[in-house]
Amino acid sequence: FFDSLASSSMPLDLNNIRDREVAIWKIKETFMKAMKEELNLIQVSAPLVLPSGKGINDDLNGVEKIATFPVKNLGGLNCELPQSLAKWKRIGLSKYGFAPGEGLITHMNAVRPDEDIDVTHSIYVEQWDWEKVLTKEQRNLEFLKETVGKVWKAIKKCEVEVQETTGIEPILPETLNFVHTEELERRFPDKTCKEREAEAVKENGGAVFVVGIGSHLPISGQIWDGRAPDYDDWTTPTELGAGLNGDILVWHPVLKREFELSSMGIRVDKDALIKQCEIRKCPERCNLFFQQGIINDKWPLSVGGGIGHSRLTMFLLRRAHIGETVRTLWPDSEKQWAAEHGVNLLLAGDEE
Repeated sequence: FFDSLASSSMPLDLNNIRDREVAIWKIKETFMKAMKEELNLIQVSAPLVLPSGKGINDDLNGVEKIATFPVKNLGGLNCELPQSLAKWKRIGLSKYGFAPGEGLITHMNAVRPDEDIDVTHSIYVEQWDWEKVLTKEQRNLEFLKETVGKVWKAIKKCEVEVQETTGIEPILPETLNFVHTEELERRFPDKTCKEREAEAVKENGGAVFVVGIGSHLPISGQIWDGRAPDYDDWTTPTELGAGLNGDILVWHPVLKREFELSSMGIRVDKDALIKQCEIRKCPERCNLFFQQGIINDKWPLSVGGGIGHSRLTMFLLRRAHIGETVRTLWPDSEKQWAAEHGVNLLLAGDEE
């Protein structure tokens, strides 16, 4: 039924939630297939529960509360829901026996109880989480750019698919330019980081990859945006500045603002891990299970990232609220905003 709707000559009506679900799942299918082809990945299953105290879960900015619970039949073991699988994937590369140039991709489901809810953020996160093995020689800016370019090709394939099923015209540039946070700070010293991102996106045809997110900026000493110290490498020097990571940003034509599609990067080696934990004043974290695996070369060197299902579909389908592409709970204020603006949120089960 859904396939017949998607292949119909009549464009899908995205204000109709049934048609919108068809468009959403078509994008999910297209993107997964494209990512596997572009990056040589295989799809694997993802854990919904992680053990606490192992350093495996994503700490995000280090202050967000994680959803935890004890499991009776595991002796009361404290477990937690993922916030992302940034670290678990690197363990997975080892367990599956991937060689350099090979990797995995999975559908990740996460709950972030402390997320600040608004039109672009929800407590429930669906994400394509991917990770790929690389060599020591590939831990450089050029390899990062090459990898980002392949992710961009997958996004562009989805844009073509959306045009065929909905009639929405493509707006993304064919190739993605790169700009470093340190350059943006030099050029726009009086602007906030978000304002600098907006300038960069507009200057680069509606999309850009911002490199170097996590370390202190050289002029202001501020951090562009929070990054945990134990997955992305945000300190290794490059010809542009510090860091081997970044974000894919686009211009959202409905929201009329910059919009993050993906965060990704080359992951820490043992030297970067120790250095970054010292910078974040948490050297004791290096004693945890996951981090010890990096220090003792148990986990392979890797590059990886995440692309939100609801983020990508929200952008490609020109939706004004992330609740139009993800099924979750919303406060009354968000429901009221949606009703006042004619936004049809996906049902979450708490409607009267």
